[in-house]
Amino acid sequence: MTQLSQLILRTDVSGMPLEWIHYQAAVKLYYTNQVAYTCGTPILSIRGGFNAKTGLRSRIELNSIIATYGSKQHLLERYIPPLSNSTLFRRDDHICLYCGERFSERELSRDHVRPLVKGGQDVWENVVTACKVCNSSKGGRTPEEAHMPLLAVPFQPTYAEYIFLQGRNILMDQMEFLSAHFPRSSKLRERI
Repeated sequence: MTQLSQLILRTDVSGMPLEWIHYQAAVKLYYTNQVAYTCGTPILSIRGGFNAKTGLRSRIELNSIIATYGSKQHLLERYIPPLSNSTLFRRDDHICLYCGERFSERELSRDHVRPLVKGGQDVWENVVTACKVCNSSKGGRTPEEAHMPLLAVPFQPTYAEYIFLQGRNILMDQMEFLSAHFPRSSKLRERI
């Protein structure tokens, strides 16, 4: 992995994680004076052009975590992360919550604990990762009806947990920063 492909964690001024951004977006935030402070380790130095008056070359040091002005804390308290299979599979660590085996993403499916045909909803608290064999075996039944007990209780990730689940190559300092925003009871803490 090159430094240019490393994503930067953007937070609001209070330190609440907001999103992963590419270095180009971070440079734009620096250039428009929207960066309040930085955390983490320096990961990239971007050099610009030369100043006609001073002859000095511009340079921006990018850190792994940048805080920008403004706060969205009030919006994040009610935020419901969008549900996608890839994020769901990461939440459940690519483990079928019926047989307990780990699978590749192409071998997994989204299972509704309470099936849609029985009034279940397509929400975080009602979906789990299931291998295609277990999902087919369970069919349109509840785990109790199918005699297939769940190995873990499905949960809706908090915003910070969702940001973690979206990350691909998370640096150690970014991981420490994100995990500090996880609830104490977070099921994702044991993966750190």
